[in-house]
Amino acid sequence: MSDTYVECLVKAKQSGVAKFFKVLLIMLTVTFGLLVFLGLALALVAAVVTGVGAYFVNLYTDLEYEYLYLDKELVVDKVMAKSRRKRIATYSIDRMEILAPVHSYHLDDFKNRRVKVKDYSIGEELKPDKRYALYYEGGEKLLLSPSEELVKAIRNVAPRKVFLD
Repeated sequence: MSDTYVECLVKAKQSGVAKFFKVLLIMLTVTFGLLVFLGLALALVAAVVTGVGAYFVNLYTDLEYEYLYLDKELVVDKVMAKSRRKRIATYSIDRMEILAPVHSYHLDDFKNRRVKVKDYSIGEELKPDKRYALYYEGGEKLLLSPSEELVKAIRNVAPRKVFLD
């Protein structure tokens, strides 16, 4: 049995609100830090609180998703601020219904389903759109941004369920 191993890392786009809060909290931290040097003791508490807030906003908005394919399983991990890794889910390719580009005509039969959508993609629509939709066991729809190598590896295992259009 030949095992295929493919790894793909994609950077998720930060929202404008997250960028705004990160910059705002950093500016407030610097401002309160300067007020500490002027002798305001209460500013130290505010500087610490805004500094911790800036750290956590950065941690939870600087996201990357890593897709690992090995032995008919797709594992999705979330990498937060390039320092923490969290396993999100493991999906069996045998239980996958379809994998196709997001705007593919092959997904027309699946559009009216009420499914839970999980977005593990780059988070924005580019031209051309390289995102893929994966329907899993009728209850989940995954949005992914896989590399061509990953799509080909999955297609080798399930050629009737993967479309490249």
